[in-house]
Amino acid sequence: MYYTMEKETLPREALEQVQLRRLRDVCGRVYANVPFYRNRLEQCGITPADVTSLDVLRRLPFTEKQDLRDHYPYDLFAVPMENVVRIHASSGTTGKSIVAGYTRYDLDIWSEVMARSLCSAGVTRHDLVHVGYGYGLFTGGLGAHYGAELLGCTVIPASGGATKRQVHLMRDFRATVLCCTPSYALHLHDTGMELGIDMKKLPLRVGVFGAEPWSESMRADMENKMGLDALNIYGLSEITGPGVAMECLKAKQGMHIQEDFFLPEIIDPVSCEPLPPGSVGELVITTLTKEAMPLLRYRTRDLTSLDYTPCPCGRVFARITRIMGRSDDMLIIRGVNVFPQQIESLLMECEGITPHYQLVVSREGNLDALEVQVEFAEGTLDDADEVRKFQARERNIQKAIKEFLGVSAKVRLVAPRSIQRSEGKAVRIIDTREMT
Repeated sequence: MYYTMEKETLPREALEQVQLRRLRDVCGRVYANVPFYRNRLEQCGITPADVTSLDVLRRLPFTEKQDLRDHYPYDLFAVPMENVVRIHASSGTTGKSIVAGYTRYDLDIWSEVMARSLCSAGVTRHDLVHVGYGYGLFTGGLGAHYGAELLGCTVIPASGGATKRQVHLMRDFRATVLCCTPSYALHLHDTGMELGIDMKKLPLRVGVFGAEPWSESMRADMENKMGLDALNIYGLSEITGPGVAMECLKAKQGMHIQEDFFLPEIIDPVSCEPLPPGSVGELVITTLTKEAMPLLRYRTRDLTSLDYTPCPCGRVFARITRIMGRSDDMLIIRGVNVFPQQIESLLMECEGITPHYQLVVSREGNLDALEVQVEFAEGTLDDADEVRKFQARERNIQKAIKEFLGVSAKVRLVAPRSIQRSEGKAVRIIDTREMT
């Protein structure tokens, strides 16, 4: 059982002592073994000997995603390659791949935080865990796999793709836990309905969904359609993979970050100044135990806040509130900051539409234009009366976006299944402005 009293319920003062000891150690290791960090620390006028309190953290240098690309593939590793037992990498769709290395110890810690995470979701050794995250260089599949095995579960390594086959496997193998992206979970549900397989009638009871932001409205939709508890998990390939933070089944009010392994901060994404607890800003993480590729103050670009108030589950680790979006995914439409999750929340309040949508950004003359494409539900346009209702609904959604976000958008209801499904992260934004 990975709900460990001595670790997850440490008094804050004792936890901070663990963090300080590990922060001093990681600073010493990168100073000695990674020229990039040694130069950065010297530029900040800091040596490992100066790390005498957690207050020093704000004086340490940030690490950006571009730094990882600039030192591709192995120049940020802090151990010899013979000590690296596994490599993971991002897809590299926005540039060079982000490479992450793991020692045997790193993999053991990753399995531990994933086992803890699943345990907080109410998963036990008696569960059958269907892993629908992709395997391979992507961290999702293997992270969930090894954590579930460590917890003692039976693992079904389905990976991504072959959606119809996955639905049949979930039914035939009697899976009780589903791990995948939230958008893919809905795709599995829709495919099941096509095949005459109702997820609500399967033994599924818990969904561990991550790798993309999703809203409370989407949670309610999944729980209603699939008959399970939908819980949020968080991770980054650069840090370790899934398991950095996980929502607990008891509260469902933010994801507990494993603070004995990952030291979190919230900063203003513009000024880079630290923000007080409860403030919304950019999440920054320092890895405290990572051997192969330790990272100091890594800017995740994810926008959230930290909640340090006591949780009903008894865990003392701070909770990351639901990710609002990413600072680098933010759309600026005629001077207004717009995040996909804000529009998603508005859409999910409307009847007769599905959770499948895309934001298409274009330029008309010298002005930016935003079109929101969202699928209407099956069987809702059967007569002329309904057509008129939907035309009115388009106008109502446009009005809501204007009132709540302060930006004008064209809303277009499109046919069911006309928006391309993804077996991984959903593609929410199509920005054509740089193409014209």
